[in-house]
Amino acid sequence: MDSIKIERLIRELLSAFGENPEREGLLDTPRRVTKSFAKLLAGYSRNPHELATVFDSEKYDEMIIVRNVEFYSLCEHHILPFFGHVSVGYLPNKEIIGLSKIPRLIEIFARRLQNQERFTQQIAETLDEILKPRGVGVIVSATHLCSRMRGIEKESAEMVTSALTGIFKKDARTRSEFLRLARQD
Repeated sequence: MDSIKIERLIRELLSAFGENPEREGLLDTPRRVTKSFAKLLAGYSRNPHELATVFDSEKYDEMIIVRNVEFYSLCEHHILPFFGHVSVGYLPNKEIIGLSKIPRLIEIFARRLQNQERFTQQIAETLDEILKPRGVGVIVSATHLCSRMRGIEKESAEMVTSALTGIFKKDARTRSEFLRLARQD
């Protein structure tokens, strides 16, 4: 990230809004915004494949689900927040992933400019690549401030997306079991 350039652009943006970037309340705003973007967009500097700690499944062959993992992201269309919960399930083949790694994977993709559909798909595809399981399921439920604060301005609208691979996509019983167990109450 080019912090100096971002701070300069934030000053220009404030001026374009008709504000005085030199007034007391805005003097430090370019630095604070730059620091905020560094945190909110930290996912670009991380490779999701490098975080994976995998273990032998020891013949465990039942569904593994991590549900209701909280996330915060920025919509790529308006650079406004969207946030919610992710549930991830997979049927191991030969390997399982460390429990903390799934929330970390979610965090890496959430900390990028996103749209919810791609975010959902990236989580599923990456787990599929890392583990080569019999199947992966991902459900994302999110509130988008771009639809609450502008546009349609509907406060209770929530978007739900899913991505399924392998047996989760091909077998109705497996898909049904995942959807029931991953339900975000």
